[in-house]
Amino acid sequence: MEQMQEQEKVILVGCQTTEDDLPFQYSMEELASLTKTANGQVLSQLTQKRERADNATYIGRGKVEELSALVEELEAKLVIFNDELSPSQVRNLASKIEARIIDRTQLILDIFAQRARSKEGKLQVELAQLQYLLPRLGGQGTQLSRLGAGIGTRGPGETKLEADRRHIRNRIHDIKTQLEGIVQHRERYRERRKKNRVFQVAIVGYTNAGKSTMFNRLTEAVSLEENQLFATLDPMTRRCILPSGFTVLMTDTVGFIQDLPTSLIAAFRSTLEEVKEADLILHVVDSSNPDYFQHERTVNELLEELDQGQIPQITVYNKRDVQHQDFVPTSKNESIQMSALDENDRLSLKQRIETKMISMMKDYHVEVPSTEGKLLSQLKNETILRELTFDEDNQWYVCKGYTLADHPIVGQIQNYTVKR
Repeated sequence: MEQMQEQEKVILVGCQTTEDDLPFQYSMEELASLTKTANGQVLSQLTQKRERADNATYIGRGKVEELSALVEELEAKLVIFNDELSPSQVRNLASKIEARIIDRTQLILDIFAQRARSKEGKLQVELAQLQYLLPRLGGQGTQLSRLGAGIGTRGPGETKLEADRRHIRNRIHDIKTQLEGIVQHRERYRERRKKNRVFQVAIVGYTNAGKSTMFNRLTEAVSLEENQLFATLDPMTRRCILPSGFTVLMTDTVGFIQDLPTSLIAAFRSTLEEVKEADLILHVVDSSNPDYFQHERTVNELLEELDQGQIPQITVYNKRDVQHQDFVPTSKNESIQMSALDENDRLSLKQRIETKMISMMKDYHVEVPSTEGKLLSQLKNETILRELTFDEDNQWYVCKGYTLADHPIVGQIQNYTVKR
């Protein structure tokens, strides 16, 4: 078992630049949850209302002094800001506060680094961290261990900072090369899936909406389930059997979050590619969260940004058993309210998926000779077979059902299709 690390003492800082208090309050609560996920102990929160964040120090001069005194009083080791700080803001704050300064983006990157399991996940996190660090090197006195340090690795008169920058650029190049190889491997695997024309369902949603719990119970897989933000990082794909016996491939994806760093959207391209290849998206929304509407909107905006807004979608309002008192379904798409822990609810969702699939398929009516056992087996496994009867006089099976228009089986049953 892993040893429990000692929690780091943290102060959270936020700057409210809008009149509406609730979104800011929810954002600070989310920052506290992120901090807890990263094994931090929130000692205090310091907030300020301003028209816009201060260019030099994010919060005003008086608040900086207040923060400095609070750090000293509470013996905090870390201060986390609720927005992405510029390199100059970090430098200015670090000169006035006796604690490490990080921002929301660094916190998210840190959680991703803790939770990445696969080789690809780890490489993608490192790439995002290095891309974030590169413009922020100056003035931080950052010490980096150089891979391959020694003779021939440093130019004459090269400063420590220049060497660090060069090392980071080289490492970024190495990671990108490795990731290209992994992406090509995945593309070959995906092409194989495409060739066999398997129906693909992607589960997306805001972080901690209950996606992995739903995925595990729909597919009987073992994806990490935790009441924490970003419990899932590496995409996982498993088979899911629908009520008719038809098998679909279901993918659990990383959770979306408000103000997700752009470097992370780029880095977690593998997860997002799985979404891009999907025939159907299940958008899971935590209906127990008071900020569910904003979460739903954030995910839809990100899907639009990724040119995936056109993929058919079912909005799944999860955690029906603990639904928030003010909850009202707002999705423009087809929606269902359920609890991933309820077996009847899961069956209803599977039936809904199947109905949605049928609306995207073409129907068929064929008479298959009893000698074509392999084709009959394919119709049972690779299409939604609604009717199967045996005609003794003609020694053939009458089959009616639905199939994907671009499935290879369409060509195979052409000769047996009953003319209408």
